[in-house]
Amino acid sequence: MLSAPEFVSGCNKNKMGSIMVKGLLLSSALAALAAVQPAQAADAPGLTLERVFASPDINGPSPRALRLSPDGSLLTVLRNRADEKERYDLWALDPASGAWRMLVDSSKVGTGAELSEAEKMQRERLRSGGIKGILTYDWTADGKAILVPLDGDLYLAGLDGAVRRLTNTPEGELNPIVSPRGSFVSFVRGQNLFVTDIATGAERALTGDGGGTVHWGEAEFVAQEEMDRRTGYWWSPDERHVAVERFDEAPVGVVSRAAIGAEGTRVYDQRYPAAGTPNVLVELYVVKADGSGRIKVDLGGNPDIYLTRVNWLPDGSALLVQRMSRDQKRLDMLRVDAATGAATLLFSETSDHWVNLGDSLRPLKDGSLIWWSQRDGYGHLYRWNKGRWTQLTKGAWEVSGLVGVDEARGRIYFSGNKDSVLERQLYAVDIARPNAISRITEPGWWTTATMDGAASRIIVSRSNPDQPTQTYLADAAGKRLAWVSENPLDAAHPYAPFLASHEPTRFGTLKAADGSTLHWKMITPRLEPGKRYPVLFEHYGGPHSQQVSRNWGGALHQYIVDRGYIVFVLDNRGSANRGTAFEGQIYHAMGGVEVQDQLAGAAWLKSQPFVDADRIATYGWSYGGYMTLKMLAAAPGAFAAGVAGAPVTKWELYDTFYTERYLGDPGKDVESYARSNALADADRIVDPLLLIHGMADDNVLFENSTALMARMQLGGKPFETMVYPGQTHSFGDPRLRAHTWMTILNFLDAKMGRGTTGE
Repeated sequence: MLSAPEFVSGCNKNKMGSIMVKGLLLSSALAALAAVQPAQAADAPGLTLERVFASPDINGPSPRALRLSPDGSLLTVLRNRADEKERYDLWALDPASGAWRMLVDSSKVGTGAELSEAEKMQRERLRSGGIKGILTYDWTADGKAILVPLDGDLYLAGLDGAVRRLTNTPEGELNPIVSPRGSFVSFVRGQNLFVTDIATGAERALTGDGGGTVHWGEAEFVAQEEMDRRTGYWWSPDERHVAVERFDEAPVGVVSRAAIGAEGTRVYDQRYPAAGTPNVLVELYVVKADGSGRIKVDLGGNPDIYLTRVNWLPDGSALLVQRMSRDQKRLDMLRVDAATGAATLLFSETSDHWVNLGDSLRPLKDGSLIWWSQRDGYGHLYRWNKGRWTQLTKGAWEVSGLVGVDEARGRIYFSGNKDSVLERQLYAVDIARPNAISRITEPGWWTTATMDGAASRIIVSRSNPDQPTQTYLADAAGKRLAWVSENPLDAAHPYAPFLASHEPTRFGTLKAADGSTLHWKMITPRLEPGKRYPVLFEHYGGPHSQQVSRNWGGALHQYIVDRGYIVFVLDNRGSANRGTAFEGQIYHAMGGVEVQDQLAGAAWLKSQPFVDADRIATYGWSYGGYMTLKMLAAAPGAFAAGVAGAPVTKWELYDTFYTERYLGDPGKDVESYARSNALADADRIVDPLLLIHGMADDNVLFENSTALMARMQLGGKPFETMVYPGQTHSFGDPRLRAHTWMTILNFLDAKMGRGTTGE
């Protein structure tokens, strides 16, 4: 998937009349604000780029992977260090006493060995390549030990601090988990699936022919990158069987990718499924826990499909397998008999555009299913029971995920944006009372939540524009039981020295050409009467992303504002969490309505009395970098400068699952690719352009940027470039992230000049 900018990361004036701003009150209010805001205190300490990215984390603690122990007595979490914010150790909190203790110190237990290339690539798919120490862990069923992968090997940590090493191999172990009843640790090594008996330490292979182009127990590239499926095997609840994916990469085309490093170049013959080319051949098997009795699952007669999700029924008798067509307009739910592999079609989801995947499936003990679907135009929860559907939630809003199910009470917990598209809250609905929805968490926050298996307790993480992320443990009614990370903005907080210069985030709307409401957010310096300010207009623009929300934006935007810039972000048509009609407008038309909407935002900015209309710069990364190029080409002269980070320039170079979902088959939908590509109109770019790319990017291949460079050079178009040797699609090293932004801001200062204009 093309990454939204982790950094938080124009239009001609004669088009102004076509833009319908939601009332004139907002513009008047901002103008009035410009007249009354005091100047920033001269003695307020200023942020620096180095401090924004340095340790300790300026946003405060950023815990990961929060989980309750099986008996509920402990809450475990990966906590990063104050002196090295990228390194995570395993900690446990006793909610009753509030006492913390470290369970695994990653610097003492780990060997420091270099990760295998396969694990590096998996981490790149997770955008976690910059994390050190412990990335994940898994409790045993009895709650007495925790599986900890570290530096390519596996360890079993006890609650008393003792740590036992389970593996010591040069290959490294992938996708390690503890089996449901805690008898085994399973993992992939050398492209085969292995299990280790926890009690005896005996290890055995469940598959043996993995190697070359054949992989067992792994998720293929597009499954990891685009489907949010990270594994290729699934234990039955009773531990008797394992469902295992086997894929063969032989049909996939080879791309010779040069990973250009600082002190040499390595050439990888990477099998990359570019749009319109063959995918891997996928098969699914059921094997016994001892490796015997292998049964092939019937996935149908068409091998050119996607295996998107695999789940077991609670009694282990059957699998629920989700099979998607190559064009992604049909998703089938199959019930697969575990003993025979025979498949029965339960139901299908279809769309004229594409079917979005979700993770909100829950089989219930009575044989019914809880399911997420956009069949009415918005993502909602349904109950399927023997062929009959009951819609549990309804309205012009989106359920973003199923969080928990209390089967005893018949209560469903889910996250969504029912109260505001700018917020995410936790809600509950009873199966017996569809659409009678109650909110569990407080309004005014962007909230994420997880629950224990019984849906009796909630781990809540929340933030808003004035409060960095807080995490707490709550009961099922939402009552806070204990803070995990209160993260108060007090005198001891890393951000405290800069609070005096912290500027509020403002939100507003404007109308798209079709009347759709578009949301924006903006941070301004403390405006002085009669002064006009330059703007960094930041965008992503692509599908499955929402940039405008009431969450903590981090310190980088505040630093940019400290330099005198206004920061402006707009969510265009095609972005997430607004329903299928809003999102689907990019179908076979990438680079169309998104560009129109962003240019409408630029035109609105130019109409504001505190904006210097001649000094608006546009910036984006990944899909946002592509948008920069499309915007500069669509409206030459509208922007003072543009920055394109790791842009796709030719969609035929990007992968099958993502690209074909939106643009179709390049062999059949030639026109949609021709309109959407950024190379054809590159000659129209006249505004100053800075192009940035990692030279070892295996997602948006570096070839995208070299193709653009060649096109602009042949056209006599000047541009500037900053490339990063050895770096992939996202830069994990904080020094490189600081360098990237130093480069961007120095470029903008040079092209637009610093400071205000006007009186």
